Amino acid sequence: MKNILPYRAFTLARKELYQYLYSPAIYGAAVFFLLFNSVSLFYFLRYFSMNQATLRTYFSVFPVAYIIVIPVITMKSWAEERKTGTVELLLTMPFTEWDLALGKFFSTFAVLSVMLLLTLSIPLSLLPLGNYDTGVIFCEYAGAFLLGVSAVALGLLLSSLSKSQTGSFLGSAVILMVVMFVNMFTYSLNLPQWLAGFINFFSLAYHFESFSKGIIDSRDVIFLALSAFLFLFINTRIIIFRKWK
Repeated sequence: MKNILPYRAFTLARKELYQYLYSPAIYGAAVFFLLFNSVSLFYFLRYFSMNQATLRTYFSVFPVAYIIVIPVITMKSWAEERKTGTVELLLTMPFTEWDLALGKFFSTFAVLSVMLLLTLSIPLSLLPLGNYDTGVIFCEYAGAFLLGVSAVALGLLLSSLSKSQTGSFLGSAVILMVVMFVNMFTYSLNLPQWLAGFINFFSLAYHFESFSKGIIDSRDVIFLALSAFLFLFINTRIIIFRKWK
């Protein structure tokens, strides 16, 4: 039983989670995530003046918040290991490269999942005030989780390429900003339809839009899942390179 890959990955993830419990940056990121989404909804977007029983504007802010939050929770994963030299010790342990990559991923995504669950206080407090479609809200949360899966995997990949937490944070924030909102260029530029579609295909926020409308499109689900797998796969190749370096 102990030789099964998921078991070893979850064992490593549990160790990582203990470390997150003692990280002030994680608590700061959680507070920022909750406040940023709430303030954006009620102050900047003036939710109550819209007079509509929908939370689409609330979830539209999530990709923006991810640009800051995900680099914070992923920057320590590999960059700190390299800086302190513990990565060499970790690579000599009886873990495969997939154990290590998935262990880091499970722990980081668990942290993000807790943050997302804490945001339920907003929908729950608004449901009695209007005739909200709970099915749409479920789709929006499903999209937020899937978007988080891909973004966390990308953040971990960029952390594995960095030698410091600062470099990891800045690099992840910039790359996430690009892959989140590259589709904005197609809205502002008069591009041919085929080119606009090609650019949109690589935008994470673009694949989140259908979920925010209450639609679970299998193409978006597959893209977000496969992109996460691709980022994790590249991460395992980097681990193998470090083992033989």
